[in-house]
Amino acid sequence: MLNPAIHRCVTIGAILAITAISGQQPANARDEASKTNKEKVWQLNRGELLAAAKTWMYQIDELDTSGAVDALAASSYPLLVLESGINERGADKVFARQLVERLRRLPDGRHGLLLAYLDIGQTEKYRAYWKKDWQAPTGQASGKPDFLLARDPDGWNGSCQVAYWDHRWQDIWLGTNGEIARLASLGYDGIYLDWIDAYKDPQVILAAKCAGVDPALEMIQFIARLGQAGRRLSPGFLIIAQNAAELIDAAPERYAKIINGQEVEDTWFYGKGGAKWNSPKAGDLSHQNEDEDWTPTKRIAWYRKYLERGLPVFTVDYCVSEQSAALVFKQATAAGLRPLVTRVSLSQMTVTPPEKYQPRAEK
Repeated sequence: MLNPAIHRCVTIGAILAITAISGQQPANARDEASKTNKEKVWQLNRGELLAAAKTWMYQIDELDTSGAVDALAASSYPLLVLESGINERGADKVFARQLVERLRRLPDGRHGLLLAYLDIGQTEKYRAYWKKDWQAPTGQASGKPDFLLARDPDGWNGSCQVAYWDHRWQDIWLGTNGEIARLASLGYDGIYLDWIDAYKDPQVILAAKCAGVDPALEMIQFIARLGQAGRRLSPGFLIIAQNAAELIDAAPERYAKIINGQEVEDTWFYGKGGAKWNSPKAGDLSHQNEDEDWTPTKRIAWYRKYLERGLPVFTVDYCVSEQSAALVFKQATAAGLRPLVTRVSLSQMTVTPPEKYQPRAEK
């Protein structure tokens, strides 16, 4: 009688031999290959889905509160920008994975796009990368390490400007086990980059001059590297740039090729940094009262440089009143933009502009 172990080996060998002769794979291998191919096709279709996304939602705080993820999962927004959940100190990795699995499909089963929010022009003290021996800058001196340049100019506590061209900062994002590789592996469709406009900060400009580099071109180069790092693991990995619409003038064609879309805050209304959701200062404030050059008309002229190159332009304005929200929605859609109205804390999902002004979600 044939030894059972030998029998199993003979049987498996026969199956593999037949598979090789017939050119077919075992069923489990075919299923896995099919799954992999479908995933690659889906990844490459991300650009098409982004182009079709007329509505979107942006929430980077209080995602772990009761009902927050349920509300997002029940919505029909085809594009969500979220705090990823993996680069905060003490982050719950299980929650981060569940967040992606729960939100990567819309209620009707279609794929939705998930973008991870990243602040690449500033450090934040609550992030996992912040080391115990780091020291934040003061009003009189830079921090330690010395790529920590200056405190946030808008008053956000615990945030500071960085010399983003420094390899020590870029290694946090671009390394084999860096933030971008982790996000791509987790299943995010791309990244949403904040504080790109750090290149215009006076302290950053001074540091760049001392280093002999052009701050605008270094920011473009950094963004390009971030995109390359994501696409190495996930074809079609998306890059959305927040603010700094003027950066396109530094290298128009190159910049337009390395991003997939532009997003801008405060075209019509802004909120005071740090204001809570229910604060009257959470929105409805106007830059036009402080800067006569900051008008929607002038801002939209910058946005057209992206639209003319086939890039979608998303806007987020911070409003408290329905009247302000309605104004934003009307003027933004008339300009070919893709508006969102929420409040500056970005701590809840909103259905704004008000439902009666909002287009039906895509089906």
